[in-house]
Amino acid sequence: MGLKWFKKQAAAAPVQLRSGAQHPFGILGDYVPLQGAEDRLYRAVREAVPLVDAAIYKLVRMCGGVDVRCTDVAADEQLRRFFRTVPAGRGQFGVNAFLDCYLDSLLTYGKAIGEIVPEAGGRDISALVCGRTDLLEIREGEHPLDFVICGPDETGHMRPLPDQSLLLFTPLHPETANPYGVSLLRSMPFLADILMKIYHTIGINWERCGNVRFAVTCRSGEGQAAERSRQLAEEWSRAMQDTRGGRVRDFVAVGDVDIKVIGGDAPILDSEVPVRQILEQIVAKTGIPPFMLGLSWSSTERMSSQQADLLTTEITAIRRSLTPALERIARLWLRMHGYTCGFEVVWDDINLQDEVEEARADLYREQARKLRLENDAAEQNTGAAGEQAKE
Repeated sequence: MGLKWFKKQAAAAPVQLRSGAQHPFGILGDYVPLQGAEDRLYRAVREAVPLVDAAIYKLVRMCGGVDVRCTDVAADEQLRRFFRTVPAGRGQFGVNAFLDCYLDSLLTYGKAIGEIVPEAGGRDISALVCGRTDLLEIREGEHPLDFVICGPDETGHMRPLPDQSLLLFTPLHPETANPYGVSLLRSMPFLADILMKIYHTIGINWERCGNVRFAVTCRSGEGQAAERSRQLAEEWSRAMQDTRGGRVRDFVAVGDVDIKVIGGDAPILDSEVPVRQILEQIVAKTGIPPFMLGLSWSSTERMSSQQADLLTTEITAIRRSLTPALERIARLWLRMHGYTCGFEVVWDDINLQDEVEEARADLYREQARKLRLENDAAEQNTGAAGEQAKE
C-alpha cells in the first residue's frame, strides 16, 4: 500500500521547471500601454524590426538642414558661424548634429530633452547636449503653461533641476492627459511582437531542417528487445558522431528497424501574407512610401506627387515642433552677445521629386512663359495696327 501510494503521488506531481525559450525581444509581449516607463520598450522595437529603425533614420535625415538669418549683418555672420561650429557632444559639431540626436529621441520616445551649456562667464554658449529622457520627468505646475523638469539628485530622489531656462523640452503630439508626448512607435509593440514570433518560428524550423533528429524504432522479440535496442543506439550514435566529423559511415541493422526524421512530415507555414500585412501596418504608421524602405511590393512603384505632398506635410509638421527649441538657442546667443535684432530660423527646402521630373517641369514653365510673351507681343501689334487703321 505504501509503494502504491508513493507511485500515485509521484505521478500526480506537476512539472515545475519549464523552458522559458522565446524570441530575443520577449519584452514586446509584456507591453502594457500608457505607462511612464516605455523608453526601453520602444528601443527594443527599433532593435527588433530593422524597418522601423530605417524609417526613423530616414525621417531624421529628411527633416534636417537648418540655418538662421538675422536683420543685423554682423550678428547674422556670427550667429550662422555659431550654428555651424557649436560643440554638440561625442565629437559632433553644429546645430544640425545636435538636431539629429534631439529629433531621434523625439520620434522614438515622443519627447526630447536638451541643455544649453553656457561658458563660465555667461557670455557665450559653449555646447549643446541631449539628455536621457528615461532619467528625467516632467511635473506640471499650478497652471497649464507651467511645468518643471526634474532629475535625480545625489540621493536618487527626483528634484527640480536648478536652471530651467537653459533646458530644452519638446513633446511630440502631446495629449491632454499626457504632457510627455506620444512616440511615433506607439501601437507598434503588439505588431512587432507578432512579427518577432513569426521570425523566431521560421528560424527554429530552418534549424530543425539543418540539424535533423532521427527516431529509430526496432521491432524484435520481447526477450531481445533490450539488448538489440542498446546495440542499435550505440551504433547509431557512432554513425552520427562520424557524420558530424565529416566522415561517412554506414549504419547496418538486422531485423525490422524503422528510421524516420522527427518532424519531417510537419509542413513549414507560408509567412509571406501575414508578414506583409504586419509590415503594411508599420509602414502606414511611419508615413514613408514602402519602396523608400526597401519593400519592393510593386515593380513599377515610384513616388507620386500625392505621396510627395503627404510626406512633405509630415516633415513640415515635425519641423514645426522643433522650431521653438532652435529659436530659444538663437535668441539666447543673441542676448548674450548684446544683439537685439530680429532673426528667423530657415529650413532647407524639401526635395522629394526626381530630377528628370523637375527638369521637365522647368521646361514646361519656360515654354508657357515664351508663349505668354509671344501672345502679349501679338496682342500689342494687333492693337497698334487697329489704331493706325482708325487714323
